[in-house]
Amino acid sequence: MDMNPYLQKVVDWLLKSGLHIVFILVLALIALKAAKALSKRLVDIAVRQNEDVEFQKRTQTLASIARYVAVFAILLIATMMVLKEFGVEIGPLLAAAGIVGLAVGFGAQSLVKDVISGFFILLEDQIRVGDVVQIAGKGGLVEKINLKTTILRDLAGNVHYVPNGHIDVVTNMTKEFSRYVFDIGVAYREDVDEVIEVIKEVDEELRSDPGYKEDILGPIEIMGLDQFANSAVVIRARTTTKPIQQWRVGREFNRRLKKKFDERNIEIPFPHVTLYMGQDKQGQSAPLRIVKEGE
Repeated sequence: MDMNPYLQKVVDWLLKSGLHIVFILVLALIALKAAKALSKRLVDIAVRQNEDVEFQKRTQTLASIARYVAVFAILLIATMMVLKEFGVEIGPLLAAAGIVGLAVGFGAQSLVKDVISGFFILLEDQIRVGDVVQIAGKGGLVEKINLKTTILRDLAGNVHYVPNGHIDVVTNMTKEFSRYVFDIGVAYREDVDEVIEVIKEVDEELRSDPGYKEDILGPIEIMGLDQFANSAVVIRARTTTKPIQQWRVGREFNRRLKKKFDERNIEIPFPHVTLYMGQDKQGQSAPLRIVKEGE
């Protein structure tokens, strides 16, 4: 019995183009998995060969971008090949897509700006995954970065999606190394040289502690007496640490310094006011009458 001509065409198409489409989709799926596995493998090899934290962060960031581009390219090629099996002429389609893309480009200037800004941010190695940065009025740990968006998570756990086109100034607090600045205020009656020696003692103890010595890159830098404040003299110092460890080290240093000041009876002043009644030309001051509440 002869088959219906229409049904015969469908069967022929399924046996020819249909199988081609299935083959294309299977290859695309394999290529996607291979691209992800290959990028992960290359990152693992690079990380094992170089233990530098900065190198590892940069490698992971570039690998994520390369993976994103590879996935986009594979999907685009697979889509074009499938359309060709459906009888769609790819040449005119590409030309039309170029014209439409140009028109969309004029209408989506912010998107183009985001992509261009993201490209130069990555090219200049300004931000990497794992850095702590301040950008576009937001700060936090960089969890992900691509050509369009940088994703931050702040200390409270809030996630910020920052379009790269909105990034004018990048403040990277963990590039290569980090620093913690101390402004240490003590009472005016204290001996500044004695206070500096105590600060150095605390620093030596902290750098000898197994839990902290690997994170501190050098002795504390004492910059000296920085200012005469209203109720204190302020000594400025700074310590250099591995990236992202400055806050951990700084808080522990402050804790130990407070205990050491208490042991040495070094006063950490609190805000207070001295009341001056003034004097007349004879050198006399007006009487100060203090009245208890309820009198």
